[in-house]
Amino acid sequence: MSEIIDVLIVGAGPAGLQAAVHAVRKKAGVLILGKPHKSAIYPAHVENYLCVDGVTDGHEMMKIGLDQAIRFGAQFVEEDVLGIEQDGAHYTVRSESSVYTARTVILAMGTHKNKLKVAGEKELSGKGVSYCVDCDANFYRNAKVAVVGNESAAVDGALTLTKYASEVHLVARELKVSADMAGKLAESDVKVHEGIWVKEIVGENAVEKLVLDDDSALEVEGVFVELGAKGAMELATILGVQLDMETFKYIDTNKKQQTNLAGVYAAGDIAGPPLQMAKAVGEGCVAGWYAANYANKMKRKGN
Repeated sequence: MSEIIDVLIVGAGPAGLQAAVHAVRKKAGVLILGKPHKSAIYPAHVENYLCVDGVTDGHEMMKIGLDQAIRFGAQFVEEDVLGIEQDGAHYTVRSESSVYTARTVILAMGTHKNKLKVAGEKELSGKGVSYCVDCDANFYRNAKVAVVGNESAAVDGALTLTKYASEVHLVARELKVSADMAGKLAESDVKVHEGIWVKEIVGENAVEKLVLDDDSALEVEGVFVELGAKGAMELATILGVQLDMETFKYIDTNKKQQTNLAGVYAAGDIAGPPLQMAKAVGEGCVAGWYAANYANKMKRKGN
């Protein structure tokens, strides 16, 4: 997709899909990037949503919503987003296998960041255990590090760390990435340990080693936990989006769901509580509406 996209939506949950529906209806070109099954609502049962009678499965609602957005004219690519950068008046968005240019971006990928939940992880968090390669890679120059994860964020993180660390290990139960990413990994110096998982993170005041479930160990100074998609806060903060001043856990938006960056909007859980589908859908509507207006104005000006 070489053309400039009007509205690029990161996330295929309730907020992202509703944003797509409203942006398309405003005659904007829309691309949704994300994996619906990773939405918090996907495994849930819904019974407190207006006009839904009884209990409905979240995955059924997501399928209907995605089909609706596509039927109205949105395009959908089932890939995680690995990076977003500002490029003049536009934004460059890098997914698992492609790079896109967009006039506006709607961040709607939720806030959940998975943890390993193994011994030593909590105690050594911030002392060698990190959840953000882009944030902390520079602290591990010429060090031995490990990345734990099965998907795109883990592989992308491991590849990034090869530019800093002296040795990079990737621990994965089963790699689930695109052929393009798998190829880049194979050509890199990353030492891949597949079919195995983490049992414990060991260290006194800092990470010293990673114990695997076959009782082997990797002597490392840093462990990067990258489970699932790129963390919402990681993408947002590297881009320069302002967080709320009270908790620094959510993206700060105005009533139009605009962030501090022109052309960047946020909706759903990533924009703060209450973490409810009704709020996510409402904010998605607002974000899609105003993002489409913004993109259409840019086009009229020749941007």
